[in-house]
Amino acid sequence: MTPDSLAAFSSKYNPTTLEAPLRISSKSASLSIGVPRERGYQENRVALTPLAVAQLVGLGHEVLVESKAGIASFFSDKDYSEAGARIVYEVEELYKAHLIVKVGPVPMEEIQYLTPGKIVFSAIHLPTIQSDYLKALLDKKIIGIAYEYLRDKSDSLPIVRSMSEIAGSSAILIAAEYMSNQFQGNGKLLGGVSGIPPSKVVILGAGTVGEFAARTALGLGSDVRIFDNSISRLKRLQNNLGQRVYTSVLQPEILADELRTADVAVGAMHAEKGRAPMVVSEQMVQNMKPGAVIIDVSIDQGGCFETSEITNHTKPVFKKHDVIHYCVPNIPSRVSQTASVSLSNILSNLLIDAGEQGGVETYLWLEKGLRAGIYCYNGNLTNRYLSEKFNINFTNLELIAAARM
Repeated sequence: MTPDSLAAFSSKYNPTTLEAPLRISSKSASLSIGVPRERGYQENRVALTPLAVAQLVGLGHEVLVESKAGIASFFSDKDYSEAGARIVYEVEELYKAHLIVKVGPVPMEEIQYLTPGKIVFSAIHLPTIQSDYLKALLDKKIIGIAYEYLRDKSDSLPIVRSMSEIAGSSAILIAAEYMSNQFQGNGKLLGGVSGIPPSKVVILGAGTVGEFAARTALGLGSDVRIFDNSISRLKRLQNNLGQRVYTSVLQPEILADELRTADVAVGAMHAEKGRAPMVVSEQMVQNMKPGAVIIDVSIDQGGCFETSEITNHTKPVFKKHDVIHYCVPNIPSRVSQTASVSLSNILSNLLIDAGEQGGVETYLWLEKGLRAGIYCYNGNLTNRYLSEKFNINFTNLELIAAARM
């Protein structure tokens, strides 16, 4: 790709956080990367954008992109082709790449195309993963790297945080839509204007989703109330917001009082293992104002409102006790281009670094954060939580790493 073409891509998509291409060192390796079309239900994201592909191809890596892989994120086959990708039309051909980069898990029907030693970057959707699916991956003796566990040099979860930021901000914007008359809400403007008291937003959870929901709600002028059982998380959120907001531990009586007068309630509780804590009873929901809106971001872990039921992007809401419930588990897919660019920024830099270090197989032994994302390695289950959940033997990858050093 010419410098002018790369500049055109940058101007069109404006993913300003991408770094300039790095020079190839003497120990660098050429990667073969495959980007399949996502077939998960209402999954609109794509793992790599055309600009990221242009960077990777410019550094000597091969990128195969399945036809229409980016169409739901508004990236055409022509965009990818001009970026230097090879467009493939058969999924079997796509899986000939050594490194597969996806958004969602590899579909069961595509596992047959995986071969021993192949590397797969994807989410694994912890709440829904099944034993037979995991065993099928282990039988293929691949190296599986899960976004849910992947860590960066600061020991944070970059992809989880990125998608959580999007989900938190989106939750408030979605609530603003459903408060309007058009969606049979209470006809109120989320936030407030001069002379009118601000709307009240109750946020359950002080993690990343809760923080960015609070930022967006405060930016619109709402009265924000945040609940969490962790004092340290509440203190950190106060510090990150840079202003004093109402915070409280999860006392049922206090929470019930705040929900009774809330216009919006956001569920942003997260569990490290298993189900999200259900902290709002049906009686609390029944006592909320008619036309109030619940956005249960925790629905992918079961939800934290007793009245929550999974919905989808086609039919995203239902009413119960005259309260609007939005319980779509994949909120970032609603803003697919932003989410794709955010994911691609992280993955492309990781792949560039891996190429610089001689390939992903070499790089994973150098980077503890990358190893943290590995849940299966050459037929061995290396994630303790999955081992305990499905009663499959656990292999400590760090012991393997130590033996190699």
